[in-house]
Amino acid sequence: MSLSRLFTLIILAALVGLQFISSVAGHTAMWHPSMYGFNVTDQTFPYDNRPVSPLTNFTFSQWWFHGHLCFPPNEGDIFDLPAGQPATTELACNKGATSFFASSEGGDIRTSNPNDVCPNSGTDAFHTKGFEDLTGCALAIAYNSDATQVQPEDFTVFSVNQTCVWTRFTDFQVPAKMPPCPAGGCTCAFFWIHSPDSGGEQNYMNGFKCNVTGTTSTVPVAAPKVARRCGADSANGKWHASPGNCTYGAKLPLYWFQAERNNMFEDTYAPPFYTDLYEFRDGPQDDIFEDSYLFLPDPSPTAPLPVLNTTASTSSTRRRSASKQRHWKSRVSF
Repeated sequence: MSLSRLFTLIILAALVGLQFISSVAGHTAMWHPSMYGFNVTDQTFPYDNRPVSPLTNFTFSQWWFHGHLCFPPNEGDIFDLPAGQPATTELACNKGATSFFASSEGGDIRTSNPNDVCPNSGTDAFHTKGFEDLTGCALAIAYNSDATQVQPEDFTVFSVNQTCVWTRFTDFQVPAKMPPCPAGGCTCAFFWIHSPDSGGEQNYMNGFKCNVTGTTSTVPVAAPKVARRCGADSANGKWHASPGNCTYGAKLPLYWFQAERNNMFEDTYAPPFYTDLYEFRDGPQDDIFEDSYLFLPDPSPTAPLPVLNTTASTSSTRRRSASKQRHWKSRVSF
């Protein structure tokens, strides 16, 4: 074999290797056949609009449901949300790293580590410098079976995992009081905004068909409101929390850094997170129902704290309420 031929083969092998690495490394999506855009590839759109691609400064039609409303799940593909129990999701940089690798254009790329989010890549591939740099993810629900009719104001965050996206298998705890969905199920979505230490100004959203199972309550979810930055924020020079300034109860997802329909207008390097900073506590959002509060004032820096309706709350809500009161008292100086 001539040296020129050998050199050509080496270059081709390197290019194939780089293509493989780029197909594995990247961002993160929630993967399930109930997703809108489950089979979208980097060839489906004129631009790379795979479910893992970040959403930044997009028009509403581009970022809403990731622009995948015309790519719905197959009939019968639905994600179950067991009331009062965890719903286990699969988060990965590539569908080939999940249980659904059979429909991935790259095939099975899973490793021996079952919780590997981005095989053959460092943590920067899923936008974190380490465990302490995680900023949480959320699942939200709209009680409407027709996703094409769902608007941003219809979604309510019902579960938060503050250590998302650290593991492929990630549990989201479902509130025990979730009411049943209408005929045809509900519409849900996964939301994530990563730390500014770990990449650009990026949002992630994946819509999916869902259904609440094992329901024991019919109390509706309250109308969601915009979350407010109210926790201590030492990174931005705010050393004390402002508990009266929190939005308690049902909250909208964080819509940030798009060209249209934002409800968050934070600075480029101070993005909103699904953490205590916005009163998104880790776990089920047990206070999102119409009967959750006896007293719920409008938030402001001087507003009094709300009063939970403990007779209507689940035991986990009552425990979280007591913990919340201790939490604020330990962190706030009056």
